Amino acid sequence: MTASDAATTRQAVHYEQAEMLDGEDLRRHFLIEQLMAPGRLSATYTHYDRMLVMGAVPTDAPLVVGEDLAKLVGSATLLERRELGLINVGGPGRVTADSAVYEVGPQDALYLGKGIASVAFASVDPANPAKFYINSTPAHAALPSRVVARNQAIVKELGAPETSNRRTLHQYLHPEVLPTCQLLMGLTRLHSGSVWNTMPAHTHDRRMEAYFYFELPADAVVMHFMGRPAATRHLVVRNEQAVLSPPWSIHCGAGTAAYAFIWSMAGDNQAFTDMDFVAMGDLL
Repeated sequence: MTASDAATTRQAVHYEQAEMLDGEDLRRHFLIEQLMAPGRLSATYTHYDRMLVMGAVPTDAPLVVGEDLAKLVGSATLLERRELGLINVGGPGRVTADSAVYEVGPQDALYLGKGIASVAFASVDPANPAKFYINSTPAHAALPSRVVARNQAIVKELGAPETSNRRTLHQYLHPEVLPTCQLLMGLTRLHSGSVWNTMPAHTHDRRMEAYFYFELPADAVVMHFMGRPAATRHLVVRNEQAVLSPPWSIHCGAGTAAYAFIWSMAGDNQAFTDMDFVAMGDLL
């Protein structure tokens, strides 16, 4: 099976245009509502730093990256001039890249370097399928592919119970873990009793970001806040949905139940601390 099941393109939106959009149009431009459909590989190509956001849930048969995705990015194969990173949020999975086979366990990550010709995603047990959340960005060099196990990620503790934002951050694709051309990926989980992620808020004009929310109960939502600090908007986000965050936008949220999210970035640098912090009094 190939990505022809679902592949779309999202154009970049200027903040002046975004501030004139209603809720439905904001969702159409910035919210990816269906990523993890059993037996399908879904892809969204965004003009924010040319990031490709994908979800793959292989069941009885592997999901193969086909010519349709290569055509979407204008090359002979998807990774001819790109790198790819993923984090598995489902059961044990297996990724075949050319002749190499990678075992990717629950909440392990995988990096695939530029130049790989063929990629296929599979579940070890179709009854407990893998759920691969995938990002791909343009790459200038071919770097080594490797699995980053959950216990190999850099762990940082952020926030505090007093501000309802205590959370544990796991940095998987990060310069201190392995080299990538530009893609950064990590996973953040809120502690019990905390609801806010990435608050106080920030922007980073030099790169875009994508958020993938998961581990949300069916009747829960995250209120994801976006927009310029002086003109904030919100998106209602449900389990296993993703948000595209332009460089001009804040990106933070509060959940009605416990949740986790995967963040990924692409742009001019890989400095995690390259943020323009927004004072609480400047949010409107």
